[in-house]
Amino acid sequence: MGWYELQPKLNLTQIRKVVEDNLGKEVILKANKGRKKIVTNKGILTDAYPSVFTVQIENEFESIRTVSYSYADVLTSTVELKIC
Repeated sequence: MGWYELQPKLNLTQIRKVVEDNLGKEVILKANKGRKKIVTNKGILTDAYPSVFTVQIENEFESIRTVSYSYADVLTSTVELKIC
């Protein structure tokens, strides 16, 4: 599909629709944590709520954790979302 931050014309409603249409699919997330720290994770889109979406991520210790991001994070390019 591609990185959605490369399409600056997407608004919050369109971002939410893309996330809802791809629930259960594998995604790659690049999150800007500040001070030049960028974290890249691979996970599965699990839920979409009115303001946030959740992703289940398996870390290096074989444990699964759930992280949530807001649609505004994708809009402002704090989080980059790629559907696999």
